[in-house]
Amino acid sequence: MDWSLPELVSTFGEIDSIFWLITVITGVIFLGVEVALIYLVIRYRHREGRKAEYVHGHLGTEVVWTVIPFLIVLFLGFKSAGVWLEIKDPRRFPEEGVPLKVTAKQFEWNITYPGSDGRLDTGDDFIKRNQLHVPVGVPIRVTLTAEDVIHSFFLPQFRVKQDAVPGMEIQVWFQATKTGEYVLGCAELCGLGHYKMKGSVTVHTPEEFERWQAEEFERQREEAAS
Repeated sequence: MDWSLPELVSTFGEIDSIFWLITVITGVIFLGVEVALIYLVIRYRHREGRKAEYVHGHLGTEVVWTVIPFLIVLFLGFKSAGVWLEIKDPRRFPEEGVPLKVTAKQFEWNITYPGSDGRLDTGDDFIKRNQLHVPVGVPIRVTLTAEDVIHSFFLPQFRVKQDAVPGMEIQVWFQATKTGEYVLGCAELCGLGHYKMKGSVTVHTPEEFERWQAEEFERQREEAAS
């Protein structure tokens, strides 16, 4: 079993740095607590003839163990705020890129692509089920919604996870840095078929994506006409 993080193939690599920073901090705290616990178990183990000592607290100690966690949490909050806003705040999203609409429902992902005009909600849009195709090196702007229950749009290799909520349109974006085949999953328990709510992510070169986009639009147009 591989305990490392999934391969990183997006521009959101700063998330990994924050993850490992939190892991180190909590790991050090865990080891410190365990060492202190073992010491206290040995130091104050039962001995014949020894009287119990009653401790009513120590103000200085209580201040220390309150202030230190507060400062750690404050530091992590400031450290992660910029990354969070870059990923989640639509006002900071790149203006250019490929717009997509992802509609979740039990138990599939329906992805609406723009045609050659590069805009959604026009006559050349087309839909693919459980197949996310994107070009490398280009911002992807996703409008996310759900038809029935809450789902969670999860792209582990791209460090993207966003709930899809019925009645809401939520914006999310990412940019791939490497071509290849990756995974789209649902990270929210959404019913008995949750386990099978998965899809594929194909990252093309920009030229391959344009060719795929044109071929897919033509194929669906011919199927609709037949």
